Amino acid sequence: MKGVETRDWIKDGLKAMAAGLLAVVLAVLNFPLFVLFLLSLVLTPVLGIGLFLLPAVTALIRLRADAARRVAAWHGVAIARPYRPKPAGTAPIGWGRYKQIITDPATWRDFAWLLPGAVAGLVLGILTLALPAYGVEGIVLLPLWIYLAEGWSGYGVNWPIENVGEGFLSIPQGVVFLILGIAVAPYLRRFDAQFARLFLAPTRAAELRLRVDQLTVTRADTVDAQAAELRRIERDLHDGAQARLVSLGMTIGLAEELVDRDPDTARKLMAEARETSSTALVELRHLVRGIHPPVLAERGLDGAVRALALTSRIPTTVDSDVAGRLETPVESAAYFAIAEALTNVQRHSAATFAYVSMHRTGDLLRLEVGDDGRGGADSKRGTGLAGMERRLAAFDGTMSVSSPPGGPTIVTMELPCASSSPRTMLSSGTD
Repeated sequence: MKGVETRDWIKDGLKAMAAGLLAVVLAVLNFPLFVLFLLSLVLTPVLGIGLFLLPAVTALIRLRADAARRVAAWHGVAIARPYRPKPAGTAPIGWGRYKQIITDPATWRDFAWLLPGAVAGLVLGILTLALPAYGVEGIVLLPLWIYLAEGWSGYGVNWPIENVGEGFLSIPQGVVFLILGIAVAPYLRRFDAQFARLFLAPTRAAELRLRVDQLTVTRADTVDAQAAELRRIERDLHDGAQARLVSLGMTIGLAEELVDRDPDTARKLMAEARETSSTALVELRHLVRGIHPPVLAERGLDGAVRALALTSRIPTTVDSDVAGRLETPVESAAYFAIAEALTNVQRHSAATFAYVSMHRTGDLLRLEVGDDGRGGADSKRGTGLAGMERRLAAFDGTMSVSSPPGGPTIVTMELPCASSSPRTMLSSGTD
């Protein structure tokens, strides 16, 4: 375990150093963007040049800010995009677009971040690289220099090295600085990300506006999903149980006509009617399971998911600390999302092993479904993953997919949740 923790610590440090180098490169871009933005404002009264220049410069600044947001996300600092959407029918260039840009508070917050963000990125990025670089110099370069000094001294070349023994003391000092640099690098990058968040994150008003926009979208998706579900139920009833029940009524009616004239045929028709009724009952049960599985109502999310794992064609393990019952809609959304994910594993992954992890922290339910298959899953190309995302979004849930070519695939879902009331728990049949 210690070896794994050490490798993770070193890997995190090396990733932070690479991010520090990227931060230095990106920070340099802030200076020309700052100048271009000022220039586009100044040139607005001059033949209206700014009307054409400002939208292009703003697009570049927002690309740069989005890059900073992505880099911050690597270090666990989430920064939402606060920009107002372009009104429908607005031309990409012109007075309407110009006015929409300069009246968006996020435009000025991006502009205010350019210079401080550049300074912070350069200073913290260089510091991220300087500490481990100084350690490497002490370990490698100075001893090499001393070695060369000894080798060339026989040829009359004098090097500024007075005490070779003291020079080699730089090695343990270099090791200390290298370890310190690798250990501190993630914290320096996180501090830089938090600094960027002060400028680039939405204000309270922008957060409320984004929240309204998100609720509008999720409400529309939920209404569409409910309409599609109703159509599916109606179709299944019409094509399945309803057709069989109509056939059952006709068969019984025919048997009633033949019961006196041809008792043997009537008995055969009644036997056929009994089989039809059994088939219709099975189809109704399957339909009910598709709406709300009885196992979910009886055993809760933990038991229902374990039952799913037992019926999976691929060996599937379940790790769960979800005790008690959750609100019924949340349980149902989580269950069907996991069921869809496991179905995708069986159909598309060519995996030999899968797992489900369910953990609850406070009022947040975290679900994870993974497999050792061939990877390549993409929510933008698959209706199953997109449907899962819409189902979770209706409850303010989120979903992320990590599925590089060659695997593994990991689907992570988070859902706000709360425990059911005691009355709900008792009515659901739990102890």
